[in-house]
Parts: sequence; C-alpha cells; structure tokens
Amino acid sequence: MERRYRDRAVFFPEEGTLVVADVHLGRAATSNVEAPLGERGDVTERLAALCARFDPAEVVVAGDLLHAFATVPDGVAESVRALRETIRDSGARPIVTPGNHDDLLDEVWDGPVEPEYRLGDWVVCHGHQAPSADAAGYVVGHDHPTIEIEGQRHPCCLTAEGAYRGGDLLMLPAFTRLAPGVAVNRMRANEFDSPLVVDADALRPVVDDGDETLAFPPLGEFRRLL
Repeated sequence: MERRYRDRAVFFPEEGTLVVADVHLGRAATSNVEAPLGERGDVTERLAALCARFDPAEVVVAGDLLHAFATVPDGVAESVRALRETIRDSGARPIVTPGNHDDLLDEVWDGPVEPEYRLGDWVVCHGHQAPSADAAGYVVGHDHPTIEIEGQRHPCCLTAEGAYRGGDLLMLPAFTRLAPGVAVNRMRANEFDSPLVVDADALRPVVDDGDETLAFPPLGEFRRLL
C-alpha cells in the first residue's frame, strides 16, 4: 500500500488516513522534570502541521494515546481535548485503537474507539497483543523504535514484507518526543515487546529527517555494516 512518511507518522493516500502511535499524553506530568515540557503544544502543533500537509479524512492513533496508570494525570483531559479538536478542526475524523497504557481512556475520550481498525485490507492496532484479524498488512506502534547512527538516535519506522502471518508489517516510532525510544540496531525478535515481530533481521528502518525519507538495509544486513 502506498505510504508517505513525515514526522514520526505515516499517511496512506489511497485511504486518506494519517496514522500516529504512542502519543503518551501524561508523560510530562509523570516525569521528574519540574520545568514545563510543552507536551500539549508540541503534539497539537505537529498534528496540525501533518493534517495541513496531507489533508487526511481520518487520523488514527495506534495505541497509547495516554500515559496513565492508576489515575489520569492532571491536565491530560485538556490535552486530549486539544488533540481531538486539532484533528476535527482540520476536517478529519479522529479514531483511537487502545494500547496497554490506555486503560483509563474512557475517562477522557468520547470519540471512536476500535481495538483493530481496518484500513483497506490492512489493520491498525497498537501491537502489544497479537491481532485477531488476518490482513495484508499491519500498522503498529508499542516498541518506540529508533536507529542509532554515530551515537545519535533517530526515530524510525520499521517495515518488512510478509513478516507477520504472511502480511506486511509497519511499526511506527513514538509520536511523543518525550520518549527516548529504543535503539533497534542489534535487537533480536525476542527482545521486542510486540508479538508481531518474529524476524528482526527482516525489519528495514525508515527515517524521515524532514527533507527526505531514508530507507536503510534490513537489520540483518545493517548490523554487518556497523
């Protein structure tokens, strides 16, 4: 399926769908940093820019909209409302596929919720559990992948054809910039948290640096180049 990468997100033009994952609203409130981290403004401004660029009909959050545990952190309800309004103001429909940090989602979200969202013959889900649906491809988040190059971590997508139950796999990085991410350079399949990763060597990192999209060799080959 045709796709376009931008700022930790992916747009599917045939479906008119923008997908982000791991927004983790509330991470700033639960951090040990006392200074304001600008979480709400960063997320909404970047989402607004993505919607202006691609003009999607719908925006799907592939899990972990929240970073909440026993309670919803202070200010998160307002951040969720701002995110929802940003999407709706662009003319798009917001949808959430819940992740493992979204147990309290119904306290702050009154929009559409789909455990597994059909995107043509693909499925969008968080990726912390095996999906029930068979599909030609799966879009997930959960592991917060980054690729480390010369000591610098770069958020990346991971793609592979026929990687899970015969379907393609596309794993998105965390949309929040407050998550450091996990360097996947030398990771094996059993080191990923998502059960959809069964062959790490086949995963191809894709990095969008704002000017161009860079596709690297699959990890099995990339390791030999390091």
